Amino acid sequence: MARIAGVDLPNDKKVTIGLTYIFGIGDSTAIRIVRMTGVNPDTRVKNLTEEEVAKLRQVIENQFKVEGARRSEVAMSIKRLMDIGAYRGLRHRKNLPARGQRTRTNARTRKGPKKTAGAMRKVTAVAKKPAPKPAG
Repeated sequence: MARIAGVDLPNDKKVTIGLTYIFGIGDSTAIRIVRMTGVNPDTRVKNLTEEEVAKLRQVIENQFKVEGARRSEVAMSIKRLMDIGAYRGLRHRKNLPARGQRTRTNARTRKGPKKTAGAMRKVTAVAKKPAPKPAG
């Protein structure tokens, strides 16, 4: 099992697909890394030699921000948008979709489960008691 940037790559995947399990490396970046190192892209992760793993690890460490550094960079970008009061920052702050999706319906992933408004009413303790009869 190859361990690169603190992530165990899945053994039965091809190298280009296995590299995408590292946060900050997508499909095109994985292909670029494989080309830079000269590793055969059809090789399975379990069949990589120690030298090939070392090459991949060295290129990723030296030329790309991955995992913790990448996560903090993304978080800082979002925080900057919130601080300057940009529209996208406000959407992040309100936990709503930031890229123009509709919110009247859908958007449940971002908004969470439905909160029904005004459908049920609790009977208050004052309403339960009968009104006192006038003396007389």
